Amino acid sequence: MPLSPIPSLTESSRQVLRVVASSGPITRPRLGAILNLSKPTMTAVVNELGALGLVAPIGSQQGAMGRSAAVYALGPAAGYVIGIDVGVAQVRAVAQGLDGSPLAAVELKIGKQQRATIEEVASIVDEAAKAAILAVGSRGQVLRSVAVAVPRIVSKSRLGQNKRRSPEAVLQRLRHSVDAPILLENNVNCAAFGELHNGVAKGRDIFIFLQVGVRIGLGIVIGGKLFRGFNGAAGEAGRIPFPWSANEVPEREGIEHYLGSDALMERCIAGWSTNEPPASARELFDRAEQGEKEALAWVNKHAADIGRMVGGCIGLFDPGLVVLGGGVGQNPFILEEVRHVSRELTWATEIASSTLGANGTVIGATRLAADYALATILGEAPDATVVLSSNEAAGDEPQPSFG
Repeated sequence: MPLSPIPSLTESSRQVLRVVASSGPITRPRLGAILNLSKPTMTAVVNELGALGLVAPIGSQQGAMGRSAAVYALGPAAGYVIGIDVGVAQVRAVAQGLDGSPLAAVELKIGKQQRATIEEVASIVDEAAKAAILAVGSRGQVLRSVAVAVPRIVSKSRLGQNKRRSPEAVLQRLRHSVDAPILLENNVNCAAFGELHNGVAKGRDIFIFLQVGVRIGLGIVIGGKLFRGFNGAAGEAGRIPFPWSANEVPEREGIEHYLGSDALMERCIAGWSTNEPPASARELFDRAEQGEKEALAWVNKHAADIGRMVGGCIGLFDPGLVVLGGGVGQNPFILEEVRHVSRELTWATEIASSTLGANGTVIGATRLAADYALATILGEAPDATVVLSSNEAAGDEPQPSFG
């Protein structure tokens, strides 16, 4: 269903819509109490939003005094959004209402037999988006926006420079099948945004999210918003010079090559001295948790390396909270050693493991899409790095607009 224009709303209606979107179903008296709106004003607001299909009654709730109160939720015209996580091995797509209510989830595998081409990945992303749209289609809701999380730097200056890169290829496919604004965002930024709204950093004004897996990345939240930097490249922690000493010359992306799980396993297998070495990082951690001494020594050494990087990040940002994520970083088994090493190098700072797991990135992408959609309906300036608007989606060449 194509986007429908939303008339300019009164300030009271905008306040009510924002609360309903953030809280989910809520009674009319509770809405009035939260916003300090009189009964006549609430009546006018409910009539306005109801006529536009933005809110709708979904039943009633018995009050303490025996009276029933109407319960309101977002209406079908508020629509839904889709968040897509383009991972290494799979693509996840999640459709939700603007209030976070789940509608559909799709996961498609990327072939492991050989490295998938950019065009194949773009095709899988397109297929996942179509499947999510189809799953929601019978509900008659409007698709308001789609946010795609990619493992690349996302910026105004980079988009369109190389159509063979994955972000451009993904946009090329999606814009022909999605009749809604398409947001493009870095995957670690999306994971940090997910932590801000649904994870251990919920409600925090400033924190950093350090992803440690096959690759290294940093999501930075300042003032409750993503900090993207001048070129959209803030948080490219893998570019930190490493090694850095009196007798060694740093290599490009040296820290990423050293801390990444592939490099960890190469060192581990090469230096293994007892029985058969583990075949993967997951096996290494499993054997360490079972008490195998050599596995435990390798895990503790890697945790210490991560702790040193965390200490450096604390010194740069003074974030108050560091959230560890990624295939290796989110493992609680390394947490105490990371805390211990970072405390030795800098001041005490709260460090926590992500609780969102592998879904953190798609959760953040979906929330970004929802925030963008709500801001658009409310007539506010949305926060996004790269947005391909719906009327541009049918064109032959991408004409991105940037928020």
